[in-house]
Amino acid sequence: MGSTEHTPERAARRWFAKSFDELTQAERRIVERMAQHKLVSEDVDAVYRSDLTFGQRLADNVSRFGGSWTFILVFAGVLVLWTCLNSYVLHKPFDPYPYIFLNLLLSMLAAVQAPVIMMSQNRQAAMDRLDAANDYKVNLKAELEIMGLHDKLDQIRTDQLTALLAKQQEQIDLLLALMRQAEKRGPVAGEG
Repeated sequence: MGSTEHTPERAARRWFAKSFDELTQAERRIVERMAQHKLVSEDVDAVYRSDLTFGQRLADNVSRFGGSWTFILVFAGVLVLWTCLNSYVLHKPFDPYPYIFLNLLLSMLAAVQAPVIMMSQNRQAAMDRLDAANDYKVNLKAELEIMGLHDKLDQIRTDQLTALLAKQQEQIDLLLALMRQAEKRGPVAGEG
């Protein structure tokens, strides 16, 4: 690519066959970054995590813990302890069988835990969309760079062929000149 192609408008016309104003926001950013010879990739995780509020970080941690074996084992231990205490150990159990208070606590836990997990999943989906957009930008720039390399290779090949043809033409001209000189001198002794 020549230096004149490093203007965003020329690059947009060349690579997308559109004016710069007709490009999408992502395409504009790619063209501008290419014109400046800058990277387009971002650390999406760092960008995304830098904007999280305390509540969002807490929801992610609750979701991470709620989906772990540690949670399952601790929760199973609490349930076994609860049932043992209220069935065998305590003479006056605070939650006798059928464990109505335990059912109430489990329902409240599920009522709180489900939306927290969904909030975390929604943020993960948003992060996945950012990651996909970043991948698109990187892939688009790579594709444009490869097209530019193909153009450069084609130009080098064209220049080499032009130089080769010029050399061949020089050689033909020299051979013709030699033949004319030979014709002017006449036949060489021993011929004919």
